[in-house]
Amino acid sequence: MCGIVGYIGHRNAVDVILKGLKRLEYRGYDSAGVAISNGKLTIQKCKGKVSQLEKLIKANYPHGTMGIGHTRWATHGEPNDVNAHPHQAGDYKFAIVHNGIIENYDALKKELIQKGHFFEGETDTEVLAHLIQEVKKVGLTDFETAVQMALNQVDGTYGLAILNLDEPDKLIVARKGSPLLLGIGDNEVFVASDASPIIEYTKKVVYLDDDEMAIITPDGYQVKTISNIELSKEVHELEMNIEQIEKGGFPHFMLKEIHEQAQTISDCMRGRLMVDENRIVLGGISDVLDRIVNAKRLVIAACGTSWHAGMVGEYMFEHMAKLPVEVEYASEFRYRDPLIGPDDVLLVISQSGETADTLAALREAKAKGALVIGICNVVGSTIARETDAGVYTHAGPEIGVASTKAFTAQVTVLAMMAILLGQKRGTLTKECSRDIIKELNTIPAKVAQILEKLDDVDTISRLFAYASNFLYLGRSYNFPVALEGALKLKEISYIHAEGYPAAEMKHGPIALIDEHMPVVVIAVNDHTNEKMISNIEEVRARKGRLIAITNEDNHDVRRLAEFSITVPQTHDSLSPLLTVIPLQLLSYQIAVYRKCNVDQPRNLAKSVTVE
Repeated sequence: MCGIVGYIGHRNAVDVILKGLKRLEYRGYDSAGVAISNGKLTIQKCKGKVSQLEKLIKANYPHGTMGIGHTRWATHGEPNDVNAHPHQAGDYKFAIVHNGIIENYDALKKELIQKGHFFEGETDTEVLAHLIQEVKKVGLTDFETAVQMALNQVDGTYGLAILNLDEPDKLIVARKGSPLLLGIGDNEVFVASDASPIIEYTKKVVYLDDDEMAIITPDGYQVKTISNIELSKEVHELEMNIEQIEKGGFPHFMLKEIHEQAQTISDCMRGRLMVDENRIVLGGISDVLDRIVNAKRLVIAACGTSWHAGMVGEYMFEHMAKLPVEVEYASEFRYRDPLIGPDDVLLVISQSGETADTLAALREAKAKGALVIGICNVVGSTIARETDAGVYTHAGPEIGVASTKAFTAQVTVLAMMAILLGQKRGTLTKECSRDIIKELNTIPAKVAQILEKLDDVDTISRLFAYASNFLYLGRSYNFPVALEGALKLKEISYIHAEGYPAAEMKHGPIALIDEHMPVVVIAVNDHTNEKMISNIEEVRARKGRLIAITNEDNHDVRRLAEFSITVPQTHDSLSPLLTVIPLQLLSYQIAVYRKCNVDQPRNLAKSVTVE
């Protein structure tokens, strides 16, 4: 969960790398460093954010047209100057940056120590550097072959870039389980963990796949496997633009992305939601649609916010398509020898398309013969390439670590899939599907309507900014929203929060409720409204501070709650697309009042590429 930038060409490399690291900082921000090749290797690195590195570099600004950079999220070794990347080995002739985990690093390190190697820090990356050096020394081989031989000895994942003083016009990069792409310019090549550092310079990219490496010079690049088999790779055209990765006048990316949701939901439905024809078109799964329709079971695997979206999807698929659904934590899926086979469909959901646990679930299901389809946001990502079929969310880049617009885009795709399957399986009548499709078409305008009324959220946020705990309650479609609301608050404000099915409150959490406990209830005018009112009364009896997300005309709930935030009425199945918006804003505003780093919360990284 780190960010890598590399450059070789005609520009001053440090300028390109620093700007790129700032754009990748959402992937890791506890230390950073650069290595510039200019007849010697100039390495500067430090604990802290990229801004700290920038101050360090200004005091001794290196010049050179080739370099690599790294922004870190620590896995092995605490964040400090020594453990920051780039790393070197004994003769200091090369430098390496690495994203991922070398799982057998400890065994390798012990062997290397016995052979006389000395380690300065605690990282698995430094072990890899020494391994490359040892292979080259013992094998008396060229550097490129030494890298290949070393990578064939490691277990785990890596995205890496290496500079070597003995070959001053060559940059070596490799990938296994951690994303890496090349940006192809005019007599220059860029390397990055994702497209955000590259888009300013070129839209032509090459995606590396697992067990592939690239040998890059100012004149071009060559891609081969780590077994030395040469490959021909397709050049892709990026769809994103530079404005999408800038704040656009908002104080934080998270707030910008919350406000983008009316547009991103609309973009997600464009060309797919045929309102007048009462039809859904999802071209990405059209070739496998019959197999999905006839599946015995649908299993959804995801992590974090995407898992919550999958839970909403479970309600949708079972209600509209009468298709049995199980929602799994991707991180647990493969460790219990899951019973999944050719009659099943696995649906994986990931914003980045690179989530390591979700990729592991994908590969486990494919190995057992299941059809695997994906929902992800990033075109060209590993999940997009490895699934049998899938649907892009078209939400645009999401920079804020706490996911917002990705959730609503994922739920929108799940809604369209559920409607489509309901129609194809004959479980959703024309009248019902027409009503839901028409209502889905109104959601962007209703989201915009919610975003126009922020005063209530601000008042509540000021009052509860320093609460110690929060409880979130919901039923049916809005139980996953309660989980998502609690997660958002935990992520960015560091307040302990729990989401529960409202009826489960009586089986434990009710013991926590007193006059100091804010309780957020999602109580809209749906089939669970009377039951939610009973739960609200139970909270009131224990003097809990009630905050209701409800509808304007839900007078009983508004009367009982101390505070209420209203959302427009919609179809039950679509209500999560509206009720989640105030919870995102509540978390954001509380974090601002607590002076937390909203976009880069402590200990978190955006793209979780390690297990």
